[in-house]
Amino acid sequence: MFNSLTSSKSQNYLEHFGFRFGAKGAHSSRTMMFSELQSLLDAVPGSVARESYEQGVLGDNCLGKRTLATRKLSLQRLSELYALDPSVPLFRVMRDLWEINPDSRQQLALLATLARDPLLRLTAGPVLQTPAGKEFARQNMTDALEAGTGGRFNDSTLDKIVRNASSSWTQAGHLQGRFRKFRQLIRATPSASAYALLLGYMQGGRGRNLFACDWVKVLDLDELEARERADDAKRLGLLDIKQSGSLIDISFPKLLTEADKELLHGAD
Repeated sequence: MFNSLTSSKSQNYLEHFGFRFGAKGAHSSRTMMFSELQSLLDAVPGSVARESYEQGVLGDNCLGKRTLATRKLSLQRLSELYALDPSVPLFRVMRDLWEINPDSRQQLALLATLARDPLLRLTAGPVLQTPAGKEFARQNMTDALEAGTGGRFNDSTLDKIVRNASSSWTQAGHLQGRFRKFRQLIRATPSASAYALLLGYMQGGRGRNLFACDWVKVLDLDELEARERADDAKRLGLLDIKQSGSLIDISFPKLLTEADKELLHGAD
């Protein structure tokens, strides 16, 4: 999955929106840190500057860390995973959608982390291709990581990445179980669906093709279900859908700034 991510648009273009590339990722040492992210966003509500998140973690110790060193490390990892900066569109939009429906939060966090962690992206295929109810095969994830990173990690590091990635997919709801993990399907929310469609839109997808993009597949949606969720998101004012015959136009007038729109239109 996500094989077209770097070929559809230049990396510099996608990095403007917050995507990250390379052979490294936070999952070599951490999971998607959902509980920490939720604690931070609860402690620092609203649209605020990056400095407010830094103050929340370092000064106010909203994550309850024992030492300044662990606070700094947690802030660094959360920044790698989510940016924590409203000037980064991926984070700004996620933050805007965060309060709409609490059930969306794990899904939003997973989508953001997938966009920002190349290591976690490599694990998406093995998880999503596992049939519902079937036991997840860790070796498939190990093989995908080894192939995707050119064998640069030793067995010990690969095992740690697999454990962290498996935990993240469990936090998001795609896997269940502590030692033996089994695949379960999630129920995508309208706000998470809008976010997934927006990620596909940033990547260069347009119209009906967005309903089949990889970001939508992360939410366990087929094309018909994706359209239904998109209609729900439209009713919430999160996106706009216009249809003329077989042609469909999807836009995000309230989620994107004018600067974002200019960059997107210039890249079309």
